[in-house]
Amino acid sequence: MHNFNEISTQELFSLLNNKNLKIIDVRSVNSYNGWKEQNEKRGGHIKGAKSLPIKWSNYIDWIEIVRSKHIVPENSLVIYAYRLEDSEKVANVFQKAGYSDIKIYNHFIDEWSANEKYPMEQLARYKNLVSAKWVKDLLDGKTPPEYNNDKFVIVHSHYRNRVAYLTGHIPGAIDMDTLALEAPETWNRRSAEELKKALEEHGVTSDTTVIMYGKYMSPDNTDEFPGSAAGHIGAIRNSMIMMYAGVKDVRVLNGGFQSWKDAGFEISTIDEPKNPADNFGANIPSKPELIVDVPKAKEMIKSDDANLVCVRSWPEYIGEVSGYNYIEKTGRIPGAVFGNCGSDAYHMENYRNLDHTTREFHELKEIWDEVGITPDKHNAFYCGTGWRGSEAFYNAWLMGWPRVSVFDGGWFEWSNDESNPFEKGIPEAIAKVNN
Repeated sequence: MHNFNEISTQELFSLLNNKNLKIIDVRSVNSYNGWKEQNEKRGGHIKGAKSLPIKWSNYIDWIEIVRSKHIVPENSLVIYAYRLEDSEKVANVFQKAGYSDIKIYNHFIDEWSANEKYPMEQLARYKNLVSAKWVKDLLDGKTPPEYNNDKFVIVHSHYRNRVAYLTGHIPGAIDMDTLALEAPETWNRRSAEELKKALEEHGVTSDTTVIMYGKYMSPDNTDEFPGSAAGHIGAIRNSMIMMYAGVKDVRVLNGGFQSWKDAGFEISTIDEPKNPADNFGANIPSKPELIVDVPKAKEMIKSDDANLVCVRSWPEYIGEVSGYNYIEKTGRIPGAVFGNCGSDAYHMENYRNLDHTTREFHELKEIWDEVGITPDKHNAFYCGTGWRGSEAFYNAWLMGWPRVSVFDGGWFEWSNDESNPFEKGIPEAIAKVNN
């Protein structure tokens, strides 16, 4: 093992504005976001640091991830972790990849996080994005950090796919079909009465802490129901509808079932019974502002103070495909801002890391900044039917953005009304930039 030079706290502090310096945080994405996984004084990461967990150094695609973060061999690197050996392991991988200017910082806990003088950043609502260890502690009867409740429900979300649940889930988790909360006629959220009934049937009240997750199973567009294999997007869709209904404490397992598997925790195949709740305990919807419908969406398109954000793939956006086997019309809503999801209707690669955890929030903000999706505006995210729109919404909500919504009807409802305008092809503004 190579012995790398160490950098002092004062030295690192003096280099923070050096454009050629890349600070690499190799702790978990959860500690990067704000969780104090080693009881450090302040949670989060060193200001400006990039998230590159040690776990990823085992991936074949590791160097592609590094390049996607604009970390190049010409950069000076400072690597830090909770443990010196983790920093050194990643430093060795960088060195083998042709990086030569590498230093290690080994005082994150005792000096940097302990002193308010040294700047740190965190995801505003990090506590709503939990780790597998946090869920495990809850199941083991412990009181995990940032939890102050005596009732919780763990929910394995899926769409028409109880097999995904029955073939392996978190012990004690009940299953919830997305159809419980959204109606297949419109794919919009169900009525207040239906939501109340469904939530009570699943043992969820407004005061229950709900931990949501799904299972990614490599969706294939040629399947009859590709969404059945995109369980974690479905889980975030269900989370968003629960928030709208009035569940005060909804958590999402960062990375879904994959994170539970990666942690090596026990997997259950027991079909857990649901324990119904007597009364939801709040008026539904308690947060109506989290969802907008067609009339409001039309207002937002015309407003300088708002964005309607299309979280679809490029082929959907330019009208080459509808993206769904049940939507005939192709095209986009005129005036919508492109918030690229990734490859197709059942993937969110541009919003996720390879292990399905949420992408570093600074990177998302940078991508959104470029197209004018900014926190000073009211941003309503949509896709074909609400799943991808909900995941993009959730990312903005986690960042603490004050006015974020899902346009529930999406392309499905918009395109079903002959009187609504639509466009195809590459928008003029984008064509000009690319020429």
